[in-house]
Amino acid sequence: MLYVEINGIGFHNPLILASGILDESGDTMKRIASLGAGGLVTKSVGIKERQGYPNPVIYELPNGMGLLNAIGLANPGIDSFEEEIHLALDSGVPVIGSIFGADEEEFAYLAKKMEEYGVNAVELNLSCPHAKGYGMEIGVDPDLVESIVKEVKGRVNIPVWAKLTPNTHRIVEIAKSAENADALVLINTVKGMVIDVDARMPVLSNGFGGLSGPCIKPIGVRAVYEVSSEVDVPVIGVGGITTGKDVLEYIMAGAMAVEIGTAIYLRGIDVFRKIEKELKDWLLKNEIKSITELVGVAQRR
Repeated sequence: MLYVEINGIGFHNPLILASGILDESGDTMKRIASLGAGGLVTKSVGIKERQGYPNPVIYELPNGMGLLNAIGLANPGIDSFEEEIHLALDSGVPVIGSIFGADEEEFAYLAKKMEEYGVNAVELNLSCPHAKGYGMEIGVDPDLVESIVKEVKGRVNIPVWAKLTPNTHRIVEIAKSAENADALVLINTVKGMVIDVDARMPVLSNGFGGLSGPCIKPIGVRAVYEVSSEVDVPVIGVGGITTGKDVLEYIMAGAMAVEIGTAIYLRGIDVFRKIEKELKDWLLKNEIKSITELVGVAQRR
C-alpha cells in the first residue's frame, strides 16, 4: 500500500528522514528507521570538519509554525563519517548520503567516497541558505548546477539526487538544468530572519537562517507541482510535512516520496509511525490500493 520505488531503490513507505535532523550519528539514524522511516538521508558532509556557527543556532517560532536555524553546515568531514554510514546501513532501510561542496570537483570526490561507504544514493546539497560559498549560493546558478550534476554522474554508479533551493524565482529553470540527476528534492529551507525587539538584534548568531516547518509547506507543494509538471525526473517533496494529509498534498502535486525533518521536533521522534498510520487510514477509507496511484493526480484535469 505504501511501498514506493525510486531509481530502483525500494522504500517500504515514502517517508524519508530529511538531512539535518538526528542524522549525524549512525545510532540515531538506526533508531529513526526502527520507528518507521522508510529511508534515511544523512547529515550534509563536506571535505573537512566544520564547526558551524556559535549558539544560538536554532529558534522556535510561536504557535508551532516551525523552526529557524543556522547551524552553518557543521559536520565531522567525510573521512570521519564512514562508521556512521555503516551503522545506518544496518537499519535495513535505504541510506542516502548528503554532501556539500564548493565546486564540481569537491562534489564528485565526496560522492565517490559516499559510494565507497555503501550508500544507496547520494543527495547533492545545492540549497543550504546560510553557508557562504556553499548550498544556495551555488544552487541559484543553473550553469553551475548542471555542471555539478554532470560531473558527479560521471564519477559514481549510484543514483544522484539534487536538492534544490526555493530561494529563487527560477526554480523550474534550475530544475531543468539538473534534469540529468536521477531525482530532484524540493525544497530546502527558506531564507529568513527573526529579530528580538527587546534585545534589538537577530535571534540567531548568524543573523539569518533557514526557515522550516508548517509555514513553508505551501511553498514546497507549489515547487513540486511546478517542477514535476515541467521536468521528467522523479521528485521527492520536502518542507512542512507534519501529517498524513501533508504527505498526500505533496504526492498529489507530483512527488513520489517525501522527506520529513522538523516534524520530529513538533510531533515527537515516532512521527514516522504516526504519519504512516494516518496515510494507511486515508487510503483504506478512500479505497486506494497503492499510494503511487495518487502521484500527480492534482495535475490531471
